[in-house]
Amino acid sequence: MTSSQQERAALFTLLRERRREVSWGRIASDVSAEGSALVVLEERTDGELFPAPVSEVDLANAADQLTDWRAAGYQLVTVLDDTYPARLLDIRETPPFLFYRGKLQRHDPGMSIVGSRSASPWALEMAATVAELLVAQNLTVISGLAAGIDAAAHRAALAAGGRTVAFLGTGIARSYPAANAALQEEIGSRGLLLSQFYPDAPPTKQSFPMRNASMSGYGLATIVIEAGEHSGTRIQARLAGEHGRPVILTSRVAESTSWGRALAGAPNVWVVNTLNELRAAIEEVRSAPERLEDALHALLAS
Repeated sequence: MTSSQQERAALFTLLRERRREVSWGRIASDVSAEGSALVVLEERTDGELFPAPVSEVDLANAADQLTDWRAAGYQLVTVLDDTYPARLLDIRETPPFLFYRGKLQRHDPGMSIVGSRSASPWALEMAATVAELLVAQNLTVISGLAAGIDAAAHRAALAAGGRTVAFLGTGIARSYPAANAALQEEIGSRGLLLSQFYPDAPPTKQSFPMRNASMSGYGLATIVIEAGEHSGTRIQARLAGEHGRPVILTSRVAESTSWGRALAGAPNVWVVNTLNELRAAIEEVRSAPERLEDALHALLAS
């Protein structure tokens, strides 16, 4: 095996042999900090990460699995690779690896468009309009390939000739929901599909909140179009706040849900009533890093 293959085998061994209470995010953080999965594997032999010593057989099994995935045509990037999406490295839930299809970019400025699967006609039209606004500003449209808001945003971005990234709540070998299989194929050909799960992994109760955390971390901000009181969208809105990412809510969300009303008064949250207000919020969020850099330069020059 090459050194890169050894590192990948070590990473997947860490993930498979870890104690149940040790999260994938913890493994990703430790490996990223050390710059080596092999080092973490060799140094953490005190029982903190593993219930039993890891053997050469475990490493060989992981290497065989990686070979099978490579033979099946699955593309993979890990936290050890220079091509791993940079913004995902600064959140607590960093995925240790991503299977992908399409054009992977380390730096990919964009915003998430999220909302209800059972969206109203107004919300579907609004999602498409917001996607077109992002494309017009050369921003990537990020969403989760679900029915409703997600699919409308993806389709509008593609129709406008823009870039769209879909985070899957399943393995990359699956199409979920089945109704969006053709859309998934198109995004894989023209944009980017990302999955933080093993290729054949089915949808689970835990996979969608994990997917939402990654969507939040990947983007510059999360835009919530329409959502119910118990919508899973509220998870991403909350996580975006924890990640230090801005949240943009339509007034419908802010007025119709208790979590929307609570968020409306929080720092780094915009509530928009019109397209002009939305456009202004997008521009302010997008320009914030540049304003911060200018302020730092001015401070250092003084």
